Amino acid sequence: MSDGAGDGRPSRSTRFRKGQSGNPGGRPKKKPEKSVSAFDIVIDRKLTIIQGGEPREVTVEEALQHKTYQDAIAGNRAARREVLKMIAKREKAITERAPRINPVTVTMDEPGPHNADEAMLILGIARQDTGGTEPHEGHVRLLLEPWAVEAANGRRGRRRLDKQAPVAAQQCTRDPETLRSSKAEEA
Repeated sequence: MSDGAGDGRPSRSTRFRKGQSGNPGGRPKKKPEKSVSAFDIVIDRKLTIIQGGEPREVTVEEALQHKTYQDAIAGNRAARREVLKMIAKREKAITERAPRINPVTVTMDEPGPHNADEAMLILGIARQDTGGTEPHEGHVRLLLEPWAVEAANGRRGRRRLDKQAPVAAQQCTRDPETLRSSKAEEA
């Protein structure tokens, strides 16, 4: 019996044992071919359109979007729905790309006039008086913004102001000459 040397067969020591495959990884799988649809070929093409009397090169996708906008404006309901979907998709993408802004946190430790002053400064309702007035009991004098005084005077269902209210409002307003007089003040 020959061990396979010289007869065209591998020797017994180098042969695969019974039950062992000569190709343990198996036949390599075919990689799926990138299928390019006709739609992909068409959508990436460029078109020349005339817009505002000037020729402009756009993709088919952009031209279709433009046509959809025109149809939506003309009253086509399906086009309107499609435009609303495009807007929602765009807004979502903008929101995802936008940097995260940490909200301003205002901590109010104790109730008191300082907290109200800080809130009015943060909200832009008042500014610090830079007219050289001395702080009273550690408080810097604040002057109200004219728009805030006008908004307070113009609100509905407010109590009737006494005769000194317009004078006090002018003394506490940053730029009193810009205040518009309201009907309630004249009454």
